[in-house]
Amino acid sequence: MPEVNSTSTADIAFMMLLFFLLTSSMDTDRGLPRRLPPPVPKDQKNQDVDIKKRNILVVLINSTNQILCGDVYVQLDQLKDRIKEFVENPTNNEHMPELIEVDVPYFGVRKVPKNHVISLQNNRDTSYQAYIDVQSEIAAAYNELRDDISLQKFGRKFADLDEEQQKAVQTIYPQKVSEAEPKNYGGSK
Repeated sequence: MPEVNSTSTADIAFMMLLFFLLTSSMDTDRGLPRRLPPPVPKDQKNQDVDIKKRNILVVLINSTNQILCGDVYVQLDQLKDRIKEFVENPTNNEHMPELIEVDVPYFGVRKVPKNHVISLQNNRDTSYQAYIDVQSEIAAAYNELRDDISLQKFGRKFADLDEEQQKAVQTIYPQKVSEAEPKNYGGSK
């Protein structure tokens, strides 16, 4: 019985594989830009830092991806506005960060929420997507605050300012996010 010559079949399959690898694009995940703190010197002792309760906004993501902001459950699309209100503290509310007078270049003496902290905590069973979504909303809140004040003072968005102007705006709205190690909140594990 005559056979079909299949010696070049492997070559053709290899060429097709190579063609599709070279012509297709791969999706690349992007991360959140974060600058890690410098390493702690070996001779430094552990120091507890006292932070007034009014200066901390706890954002907790539970195992079912619900978001507790302060003492209220919020939807993801409400989180950014809650964080902006907390950081800005426009009415100098006694339950929000204390405002401290600071001499800021380009702006003069201003009251700024210098000691505020957004404390992000999540459950071990929190989905990665929910965690990233909350991180994105926190970053968006700071970006909007910085863009608003940059547009008011300089007529440009924060990203378009020079380095000194950006530092001045960052002095007014410093990004302070503390991330706690994931825990099992209310779980049986």
